Amino acid sequence: MRVKLDYGRSGLYAELPDENLVKILRYRPAEPLADPRAVIRELLWRPIGTPPLAELAAGRRSACIAVCDITRPVPNELILSEMLPILEMAGIPRERILILIATGLHRPNLGNELIQILGKEITEKYWVENHSGLDPHEHEYLGESPRGVPIWIDRRYLQAELKITVGLIEPHFMAGYSGGRKLVCPGLAALETVRAWHSPRFLEHPRARSGVLEGNPVHEENTWIARRAGCDFIVNVVLDEERRVVHAVAGDMEAAFLEGVRFVDTMVRDTVPEPVDVVVTTSAGYPLDATFYQSVKGMVAAEPIVKPGGTVILAAEISEGIGSPEFQQIFREHSSLDEFMERITQGNYFRMDQWQLEEMAKVRRKARIVVVTEGLSATQLERLFVESAPSVEAALAECRRRYGPNMTVAVIPKGPYLIADVEPQMATAR
Repeated sequence: MRVKLDYGRSGLYAELPDENLVKILRYRPAEPLADPRAVIRELLWRPIGTPPLAELAAGRRSACIAVCDITRPVPNELILSEMLPILEMAGIPRERILILIATGLHRPNLGNELIQILGKEITEKYWVENHSGLDPHEHEYLGESPRGVPIWIDRRYLQAELKITVGLIEPHFMAGYSGGRKLVCPGLAALETVRAWHSPRFLEHPRARSGVLEGNPVHEENTWIARRAGCDFIVNVVLDEERRVVHAVAGDMEAAFLEGVRFVDTMVRDTVPEPVDVVVTTSAGYPLDATFYQSVKGMVAAEPIVKPGGTVILAAEISEGIGSPEFQQIFREHSSLDEFMERITQGNYFRMDQWQLEEMAKVRRKARIVVVTEGLSATQLERLFVESAPSVEAALAECRRRYGPNMTVAVIPKGPYLIADVEPQMATAR
């Protein structure tokens, strides 16, 4: 069977052995909105849990709109082209409306990337800046969260009289789902906040995983932090496999987000009858597979359905290299994942972005990882505690020699955008 995997901007076709293929895990179909612009417009006037946006904006003298960075394919131009005129008609001057790119600890987005994120007209006509999580002078301290996380949030957002976030609801490998509160934390948070919130104390919790909100300390904590910082209004969308808008919500940060999650949950779950020897996965193509750092999310997506001792084959373009200098430094400082995990759980070791390697270590405890990419050499990949293969077909051939002719294979073409699991086993009658 020939299957198209999400890879880079154009995709990657792979030939899979029919006799070994258990299942291709996919989204449940959802009808794209016939007129997403009209739906967004209606939501701004009839939101969930808040007055209409125009009423919220009335009497306010400034606004900050936090939007996702280049790693999230949010249709910001569509949303903001409906939102911005409402703010101006309500009396907020254009020069007092800041569009703040919620980069978290990612690099800033500049030039053509801003046009990709916002469109040319909005980029040219409005005040646009990047959050910088590494600059302590750009943040204000709001005390500690219930679990002792120091709260440092971008002061430009805090000082705005109207606070709005625009995002995307999709599965998230730590926080359950993206969207809602995540635009504030980690999107507008400083390193000290993210360091504590992404520490092993949170990430090693069994509920800190994709598709789980209840009892997930990562979700609970950043929801509290976002409420502490303040958020007057959100707009979140849901996209299908073709990145078309299939659902949208707006209004209260929690109520609208949870309504969106309920819809997403019906779309993004799929199962296999039992764990498989091999999972072929991706990091959902560009922009999420641009770096090895982001591509870890695709590995984590496969973990629930791979057998102990099995293999995860990840196809990711990795066009922008490994990741931040700090992330690269972690590999130079450790000879194995076991050594790394011992240092972060037993000592005072800390490097920015270490949480991504911690998530990869969860997969490696269970299975080997083989990466298929054009972006890094086999030698480079070996230094990242993974193996390499020149193609998906070559990786599958090696797995066949390893597991035998009856090996079982599952495929997740969209990687972290889908929640894969094993079907619940029915109790056998005695």
